[in-house]
Amino acid sequence: MSKLGKTSQGAVLGSALVAGGLLGLSTAHAEEVVAEGIDSEEATLRIVQLVGGLENPWGIAELPDGRFVVTERSGRMALIDGDEITHLDGVPEVAVNGQGGLLDVTLHHAYAEGEEWLYFTYSKPGDGGTVSALARARLDSDALVDVEELFEQDRYSQPGRHYGSRLAWLPDGTLLMTVGDRGVEPERSQDADDHAGSVLRLTETGGVPDDNPFVDDDSALDEIYSIGNRNIQGFAVDADGAIWASEHGPLGGDELNLIEAGENYGWPTVSRGVDYGTREPIGVDSHPDMQDARYIYADRFAPSGLAQVDSEALSAWQGNLLAGGLRSEQLKRLVMEDGEVAHREIVLDGEIGRIREVHQGSDGYIYLLTDHGDGGLYRLEPDE
Repeated sequence: MSKLGKTSQGAVLGSALVAGGLLGLSTAHAEEVVAEGIDSEEATLRIVQLVGGLENPWGIAELPDGRFVVTERSGRMALIDGDEITHLDGVPEVAVNGQGGLLDVTLHHAYAEGEEWLYFTYSKPGDGGTVSALARARLDSDALVDVEELFEQDRYSQPGRHYGSRLAWLPDGTLLMTVGDRGVEPERSQDADDHAGSVLRLTETGGVPDDNPFVDDDSALDEIYSIGNRNIQGFAVDADGAIWASEHGPLGGDELNLIEAGENYGWPTVSRGVDYGTREPIGVDSHPDMQDARYIYADRFAPSGLAQVDSEALSAWQGNLLAGGLRSEQLKRLVMEDGEVAHREIVLDGEIGRIREVHQGSDGYIYLLTDHGDGGLYRLEPDE
């Protein structure tokens, strides 16, 4: 595999301007091939950096006109048009602490048909700490307008860890949102009367769909779709409507789960991982009343970002899942057969650093965000 090229002077200048906030506009370097001749089992690939100078970018959404909206954990939302980065006004106050900040972003599922809403998640500050929250807004030139908070989790707690916060639309027009266990009291994930450690299913206005699995259960919160989820940061709904989640486990216990309505995914009762300090097992390997993971990521993968490939541009990968890794700095290709991982391949291994998000673009190529103080937006494409 080829190694990364040196950062261009334009990227350095772009980073400085973004950090300085000059007029909210910066110019990063033009497209630059930073790794090429990457031989995977099915294709030869290259990586192109589109922009640099992003401060811990977290989520990405592609507008119908080809521009990108990228969240930065520091609380900034960037509008990327070619090599220009504009930081949008109107972002609500976020609690930037540890893993908290401005997190995921997605378009309304009918954005191109006139429902021009951006949905985004963030850690919201309050007297009792922070919560994972969901809002939406409209894009007006270089600002967010008509900002509406749609949802906040039910309990404020110590800030800094395990917010979850990935978003995905289901084919029926409902919105899924992940909420982490918040890192201090793992057992909250087993309490259906607590949003922590769960997947939520909401209407487009943040309400509760009538057919959610716990709406008739007085001991559970109506928004909850699944429980026992430690910290989902990779999230994708595939072409058949199946919900796939990459979930941070403890040491050695990162999981790929198939999320289904009303199910319990085990954390912390079930875990293949061990305690970071003692190296002792945390839970049992399996439980008859809980769902087993479909795949355990090897070693310390630290998953974040997940996408299914369904494009002609990468036709040999049709139906595969691509999973990003933070600590591992890897991109893994998972070949799926009958809901199971039949084969896996490490496509990238350190070429661009910590991979925070994986997104298939409208052009069929794969877009990646790197989680660094001077992070970037990259495109993975065939090397022709």
